Amino acid sequence: MSRVTRSGKPSEARTRLLGTATKIFYAEGIHSVGVDRIIEEAEVTRATLYRHFKGKEELVLAYLDLADQGIRAQITGAQAADAAPADNVRAVARAITEGIRSPGFRGCAFLNAVAEYPDPDHPVHRAVLAHRQWFLETVTELLGRVGMEPADAAGRHFVMLRDGAMAAGCLFDPELVGETFLHGVESLLTAGGAASRA
Repeated sequence: MSRVTRSGKPSEARTRLLGTATKIFYAEGIHSVGVDRIIEEAEVTRATLYRHFKGKEELVLAYLDLADQGIRAQITGAQAADAAPADNVRAVARAITEGIRSPGFRGCAFLNAVAEYPDPDHPVHRAVLAHRQWFLETVTELLGRVGMEPADAAGRHFVMLRDGAMAAGCLFDPELVGETFLHGVESLLTAGGAASRA
């Protein structure tokens, strides 16, 4: 059995392992979950796990890569080519809010992971930083299209608002947290004069 099928798609066993690990890592944390639990819930053998992943670290990196792909698709999908730049920023904020309000929300997978891997040289920590750099650059570019100056400061502000909402969303009323986040983004746009350009 190989990692991919002849069609080039990941094998069913790999998909099941990664899906199981993703569900458990996100809900319960990474260090608290052993490979035996993942093997049991994915209904595969230990040999199958190691055929597809060198070890738990590679499985964790695949989990974060899957989360990264999902967030990139969410952010891209929220934007419309014919929308005003400020409306695209609002659409991205609404997409984030929908995630916060979704059943089983447990915060940001990347912030959760980095809390468990504080060593900046660890591959998991580096994967988190790479994702966060992409997100910062993406929102900074969006805010730059709105005409906000300096866009990099506005981008950092947006990311901090988002991080706070992600942390609070699993602790408090997600509806209220979502409304507060959207209000914060609107205030950011207004402060930068974007509301009048929307």
